[in-house]
Amino acid sequence: MKFRITASIAATLAACSLAAAAAGGVRVKDIARVEGARSNQLMGYGLVFGLAGTGDSKQTIFTPQAIANMLQEFGINVPGALIRVKNAAAVMVSAELPAFAKPGDRIDVTVSSMGDAGSLQGGTLLQTPLQAADRRVYAVAQGPISIGGFSAAAGGTQVQKNHPTVGRIPGGALVEATVPATLERGGAVNVSLSQADFATASRIASAINDRLGQSAASAPDAGTVLVHIPQGREANLVDFIAQIEQVRVQPDVVAKVIINERTGTVIIGGNVTISPVAVAHGGLTVEITQELTVSQPPPLAPKTGATTVVVPQNEVAAQEKEGALTPVKGRTVAELVQSLNAIKVAPRDVIAILQAIKQAGALQAELEII
Repeated sequence: MKFRITASIAATLAACSLAAAAAGGVRVKDIARVEGARSNQLMGYGLVFGLAGTGDSKQTIFTPQAIANMLQEFGINVPGALIRVKNAAAVMVSAELPAFAKPGDRIDVTVSSMGDAGSLQGGTLLQTPLQAADRRVYAVAQGPISIGGFSAAAGGTQVQKNHPTVGRIPGGALVEATVPATLERGGAVNVSLSQADFATASRIASAINDRLGQSAASAPDAGTVLVHIPQGREANLVDFIAQIEQVRVQPDVVAKVIINERTGTVIIGGNVTISPVAVAHGGLTVEITQELTVSQPPPLAPKTGATTVVVPQNEVAAQEKEGALTPVKGRTVAELVQSLNAIKVAPRDVIAILQAIKQAGALQAELEII
């Protein structure tokens, strides 16, 4: 796997940052949320029927038990040990209940196989109650499953696209209960930052005060801005919060370099700088090859038990690339990218070089490897 960090990408990111700054920063609603307006996770256990022989096998003992319990609700008593079906599968159903969802609203659900079912393609989820952490049912899911892929096997050969054991039901759950949401506490609204930062919290408080024309906002910590509701605005809280969310600020970000070795991705923040430093990069390549030769007895040889044998011959070759000291420095992202491209390194070498530069104290940023 090879990759290169191009200066054009860095220039594009820098241009986007400049455009955001020219537009007066970003909205508060894009980097923060109002406490109380949050989503809630739901989950439930259900059964999928109608599979074409790709359901759970008899080794999955909880599927027959669940089918027996379901049939008992309809007055049909069948011992779970006697149930042998291949068109059913036990699944876990998960969903996210958005804030202010009302009874009758529809939400999407994700259906995941629990047993050894081969595919959920063509299956239908039966009515499944979805509970929150308080064990109360807030939604009920049911409907045909869309897996966005397929799986086919024959004669020991299998072709598969995506994950056939996980699917979704768009709008497959009906909301049955509302989660209470409290936006105002003690005459104030708490604005929670997505990424805690002292400078950003202070700027948000100052921008809100400038917008309201009074000292109503303060930042008690790096992740919260407390906004007191002015007198006379309590009756129209929604309009007051909407006005706060439209306030524009310029967030402050931490200088950080993120490396993903699995995908060969390097993300460099716009505030990253490198002090003058020299890097020597070289690599040792060891190549081992094996050739198979056939050894045969000579012609007309006496019958002494000699046979034809295959003899492996190994050959080892080592090659070391020449390394040179390369100056690396940069006040901007583009300069830093040009320096890294000049070295022409592989993903693993990039990690080693950046770690060494960090240990040398020349990388003025956080280095995070994911």
